[in-house]
Amino acid sequence: MRHLKSVAALATTLALAACGGGGAGDQAPKVQLSSMVSFGDSLSDVGSYATPGLLALSGGAGGKYTINGPDAKIWVERLAEQVGVPQPCAAQTGLNASGPLASLAATITNHAGCYDYAQGGSRVTEDVGVANQALLSLTPPDTSGYLGQLTVPVVTQIQRYLLANGGKFNGKELVTLLAGGNDLFINLAAAASTGPTAAVTAMGTAGAELAGYVKNLILANGAKYVVVVNLPDVSKTPFGLSEDTATQGLINTMVTTFNSQLQQGLSGLDVAYVDAYTVSRDQNANPAQYGLTNVTTPACDLSTAKNPLQSSLVCNSNNLVAGDVSHYEFADSVHPTPYGYQLLAQLVASEMAKKGWL
Repeated sequence: MRHLKSVAALATTLALAACGGGGAGDQAPKVQLSSMVSFGDSLSDVGSYATPGLLALSGGAGGKYTINGPDAKIWVERLAEQVGVPQPCAAQTGLNASGPLASLAATITNHAGCYDYAQGGSRVTEDVGVANQALLSLTPPDTSGYLGQLTVPVVTQIQRYLLANGGKFNGKELVTLLAGGNDLFINLAAAASTGPTAAVTAMGTAGAELAGYVKNLILANGAKYVVVVNLPDVSKTPFGLSEDTATQGLINTMVTTFNSQLQQGLSGLDVAYVDAYTVSRDQNANPAQYGLTNVTTPACDLSTAKNPLQSSLVCNSNNLVAGDVSHYEFADSVHPTPYGYQLLAQLVASEMAKKGWL
């Protein structure tokens, strides 16, 4: 409980800093880092799918999974500011959009010097993630595949970084990893036919695999400053809360199984392990301690009339629900608002400080 209270206090400090009131971010980090390299999914994606068509659909402010706008930063962007490295940019952009969303399609392009490999929809190991075009081949088709997200898995993201950088990390990068949410969504959907046990087992496998990639592909190749964030409690998101009690219980079991295998696989390794799961549950139970005014409903108006994709990917100030949403936790059914990302960035920074990196 003492740890959770300290995180809540840090959240207040961050809010003051954001308003010009000072805070930990004003001090130079103890470790001098050269860059940030990020692997994962939509929670760390700074614009892989910000195609001209998608930006046009969103009225010019879209491409990140939050409330998009000039000052809307996700947690890796805020963390980059705090540790004094260049702002992250997407290592690969493009969309394989088709059918009714064909106007959003864009050629897949790799960007030298950009080290945010995270992509919306990506899984830990499997190629086909959420909204990947391959889902259209299912029976019946999963029409989310019309969006054509690239969903390059984390293992391939890491391999691509190594291929572009001589097979090594130079030891001065801050490497961040946050993944597993899309493994949950895909396996949860499959549980209707494969059963809950298979879904839980698959999540345990994914957690162990992610730990293995940290050990064998990242640390073994020279990285010294590695942050691994576990899965928040997805059962406490608007998506999870919309499900029945039994499904919420299954979601929580899937998350905790993934996290358990991830943490076990990282045991004894020199990484900053960030427990977003425990803090997310405390935020849901005690929102006021974190400056949160709403932790159960999306800030974005997700009606098709206001939001054609029903996603924060095209959410901005023009399609929000009525009222002050500046301290809502969720932009859509699972992704944080800019304030929610601030809280995550501060949680990560607190763990880095414990390691003596900040």
